[in-house]
Amino acid sequence: MKNLVKLGFAVVLSATFMTARAQNTGSENSTLWEVSGNGLTKPSYIAGTCHVMCSKDFEIKPKVMKALEKSDQFVMEINYTDPAEMTAMQKMYRTDKKLSDQLNPAEAKELDKILAEYGTDLKKMDNSSSQALYALISMKAIPCPQTEIKLYEIELLQSAMKSKKKVFGLEKVEEQMTSINKAYDLKAVIQQLKMGKEYETLLNKMVTAFKKEDVQSLYTLFKDDKMMNPTQEKAMLTDRNKNWAEKMPEMMKKESSFFAVGGAHLMGDNGVIRLLKAKGYTVKPVSSL
Repeated sequence: MKNLVKLGFAVVLSATFMTARAQNTGSENSTLWEVSGNGLTKPSYIAGTCHVMCSKDFEIKPKVMKALEKSDQFVMEINYTDPAEMTAMQKMYRTDKKLSDQLNPAEAKELDKILAEYGTDLKKMDNSSSQALYALISMKAIPCPQTEIKLYEIELLQSAMKSKKKVFGLEKVEEQMTSINKAYDLKAVIQQLKMGKEYETLLNKMVTAFKKEDVQSLYTLFKDDKMMNPTQEKAMLTDRNKNWAEKMPEMMKKESSFFAVGGAHLMGDNGVIRLLKAKGYTVKPVSSL
């Protein structure tokens, strides 16, 4: 489990940019949604998550835990309990092509200067992938020591495993990496690194809104154009949401499912909620269970 948590930490750090833009789905304030109808014999649930939080801010609301208890299986974006997926995940942070070989001398010098603000340098990061480079943003943005960090999905996973629930993933690491690479090349990541303090400010606002289940404020924050342009939104949210919405019906038909995905994946015209509604399901916010 220790290795599982370590790997999960790596994933959610790199996943910050996966949930950076969304659109309004309505006025309902809830991070937990119930899916029923369309032939389902038992309801399933979708929990929008805030990937990384400090211990002082961390809370999984009772209704979320009750929904997990009522469900037969737990479904994450990626199945952290699959050894093959964990092996693939470890590889995604290393690259055969050095960062410095992908940049001209002036760009390499600039990146080295930027990395100094993150407590490292290009020499130390040179064999890392651009995804590993991006993870530095999250580590710097979180306003507490790493020992005080809580990972929302990992906490849910540990509870699901304790209850001996089956665990599945909505996509493979390779699929996720394909989406990331479509959206963010190295130079795009460097531009994001330059934002520095802005990420900490954004994360603090997101955590506050998440704790209040204030989805309207979350929408505004997610839609920040500095974080994600339309092309990146298509690769990181729209295309993945559509793929997931095709897989979810079969999962829900077999057994009651609890889905835990980044909050932005629920929202917008191409969000999971609207995509499932378009398939004939009743999807409604849950205030209590």
